[in-house]
Amino acid sequence: MPEIGLLIGLGAMLLAIGAVAGVLAGLLGVGGGIVLVPSFFYAFSVLGYEGPQLMQMCLATSLATIIVTSVRSVLAHDRRGAVDWAILRGWAPGIAIGAVLGVLVATQLRSATLQAIFGGLAAVVGLYMLLGRAHWQIAPQMPTGPLRAVLSPLVGLLSVLMGIGGGSFGVPLMSLHGVAIHRAVATAAGFGVIIAVPSVAGFLLVTVAPAPPWSIGAVNLIAFALIVAMTLITAPIGARLAHAMDPKPLKRVFGAFLILVALNMLRKALAG
Repeated sequence: MPEIGLLIGLGAMLLAIGAVAGVLAGLLGVGGGIVLVPSFFYAFSVLGYEGPQLMQMCLATSLATIIVTSVRSVLAHDRRGAVDWAILRGWAPGIAIGAVLGVLVATQLRSATLQAIFGGLAAVVGLYMLLGRAHWQIAPQMPTGPLRAVLSPLVGLLSVLMGIGGGSFGVPLMSLHGVAIHRAVATAAGFGVIIAVPSVAGFLLVTVAPAPPWSIGAVNLIAFALIVAMTLITAPIGARLAHAMDPKPLKRVFGAFLILVALNMLRKALAG
């Protein structure tokens, strides 16, 4: 059993991370999971639960928190009329299918492989946040038909393999197809709900060993409770800030930080 002092310290760290993740989810639309997954990996490793399935627990617990964060964020944005429900309805079925496929894939991969996938995809997201420009556009409207049928499951699949909500892929996708950034951030929060609900249901049926106390399947309830306690408070704050300020400078800084996190995750995957 880990020392009480260590548990208290890690609990305080998770509360602080939860506060930051909630604000980021509302402000930047990147999904709090992109911060939570490496944080959970560190916390569980320090507690001695590092193993071939550790990343599965990190992904699942992150996605569980995203259910709460995304619902809260969607409601906050919807009160401002920012959610594009037409896009959400059209993309929801494919995203949900991709999320289920993501669980099936993740349960077959070892922790080191999932670390490498997270690191590679996080580096791509970080580069887009660092170098992307608001005027970049590849089409004036969101894809429909066969292209949507391909892209929507891909968004769900990749998001589950990273343990994140829909923002990291959904916001760039919508921005590149002519959706205003505030509307993209708000709608992507809805993507997060569609990704997280079916994937968490699947992860609850997965057996992970060794698992920290108070775990159901691959979801750790202690980490979930601590993060949710803070994101319930901070997600609406992030949504309000998104409508009141220009988040571009902060997005550039966070993009650079994310690249460093991604490189560190890749280093650990190669070392493993």
